[in-house]
Amino acid sequence: MHHFEELSAAFATRFAKRHFPPHPSSLYDPADYFLGLGGKRIRPVLCLMGNELFAPIEEDAWQMAIAVELFHNFTLVHDDIMDRAPLRRGKPTVHEKYGSSTAILAGDVIMVVGYEYISRIGSPHLRRILQLYNQTAIHVCEGQQLDMEFESREKVSMDEYLHMIGLKTSVLLAASLQIGSILGGAGLGNQDKIYQFGKNLGLAFQIQDDYLDCYGDAAKFGKKVGGDILAGKKTFLLVKTLDVATAVQRRRIKELETAPADEKIAGMLELFHHCGVDAWVQELKEQYRQAAWQSLEDIAVLNSRKEPLRQLTDMLLQRDY
Repeated sequence: MHHFEELSAAFATRFAKRHFPPHPSSLYDPADYFLGLGGKRIRPVLCLMGNELFAPIEEDAWQMAIAVELFHNFTLVHDDIMDRAPLRRGKPTVHEKYGSSTAILAGDVIMVVGYEYISRIGSPHLRRILQLYNQTAIHVCEGQQLDMEFESREKVSMDEYLHMIGLKTSVLLAASLQIGSILGGAGLGNQDKIYQFGKNLGLAFQIQDDYLDCYGDAAKFGKKVGGDILAGKKTFLLVKTLDVATAVQRRRIKELETAPADEKIAGMLELFHHCGVDAWVQELKEQYRQAAWQSLEDIAVLNSRKEPLRQLTDMLLQRDY
């Protein structure tokens, strides 16, 4: 059994080669540039780990892992255009560096090359894998659309927000694990449990991300604390606060919208605290962590085979806040 770090290093080596032809370089160099920005490569490694939970890693799982990572990067290129983001991992985004039209095409071609890798797999389960992969791609698009819609909406319920986050971030983690498990020969019951594990893990991870944006150590997380507050982004903390705030607190939120940056961050953090949302969000993360843990426990394979996924859960949901 391999741990996340080992598989991540092995995947990075495979993924580092160029995935595109040389010409036209005006299209393929931007695509190559974006892939070279790196990333945690969590999704492709989950695909490999989903396979290895049930059987030794197959060559097909490596092809699928590359496809999953290409798909994820395609969504990031297009998300950056929609968000007008100038930087990704500290470097200029594709649209910033090469223009929006090229960025749209570069994203498209990254996605299509992902399908090229899927076409190389020899598994008899190819049709099932394609169905799941395509369904997941549709969910991610739905989630992104809802996310953009929510930005301009005054009120978003917690159920709506959870549904959106599930579609936008969790289903790709869950599907990566399930695709790996299909290639490893898992039965339908185990496939369902590993999918639930991934979905709950993804939700807990997003809750943690929202929390750390407000309360994390800026030096440790490499980004300014309070970025989501300044951007006015709907997060677990804000959605819950809007849910429980009094009329006076709502007026205060309105006032803070136009306040200077430092005052806006300090004021919102104070409101989060008064509404008990800082403590509530930690409890919610714990609920999803426990649910993920339980789904993993319920998978019917030898207990020792689950150890790498247990360690990964602890690594992703570091309990240091």
